Amino acid sequence: MRKPVVDYKNFKFSKITSPEYNHLLYLSGWILYFILYTLTELFIPSNKCFVVHHWLDDVIPFCEYFIVPYVLWYALIVVTLIYFALYNPKNFKKLQIFITATQIIAMFIYIVWPSRQDLRPTEFARDNFFTDVVGLLYTIDTNTNVFPSLHVGYSLAMMSVWCKEESAKWYAKLGVSIFCILVCLSTAFVKQHSVLDGFAAFIMCAVIEVILFKDYYKNLFKRKA
Repeated sequence: MRKPVVDYKNFKFSKITSPEYNHLLYLSGWILYFILYTLTELFIPSNKCFVVHHWLDDVIPFCEYFIVPYVLWYALIVVTLIYFALYNPKNFKKLQIFITATQIIAMFIYIVWPSRQDLRPTEFARDNFFTDVVGLLYTIDTNTNVFPSLHVGYSLAMMSVWCKEESAKWYAKLGVSIFCILVCLSTAFVKQHSVLDGFAAFIMCAVIEVILFKDYYKNLFKRKA
């Protein structure tokens, strides 16, 4: 089994600013995000939100089986952060910067241009375990704060950093990439997002990608030249 490059056995919060552990400070972005997200959910009513809709939303059918990648996305975030915290603190920082950037941009848009989608089915054509999970999700997660989709944003951020991880095998990168693509598709198939939410997230992540990894691409092009 591969040995972690960071030893957390002796970790204490008093040491979090030390060079060995200061990458964990980047997790503080999550605290700000959850505070702002909660405030927007509490103080921006649904009737004050702009409805996001595209004709493709009406073409894409509801498919409850896509709830599997949609929900497993949460596990992927945890596993990914733990992996990079153990084996590559530098990429851990890059990933957290990427994620925090998506959070800041998304929260700004949620506040100045609050959004919602009205795509959820009023009843399910089938009654099974997967529709039960979708129904539970609908009760937990509101249909507001959707543009851009952070499900898509985080997925693209993780896929980007995983694909640049030198220690990861090619099949691991491929597996993560396929899964992240399925997550992006799932947002439309379980009717949690409009395709416009995903498209907006893609543009947002493309801009962050260029800014955050400009040196990476410069070196890549130099090696190919």
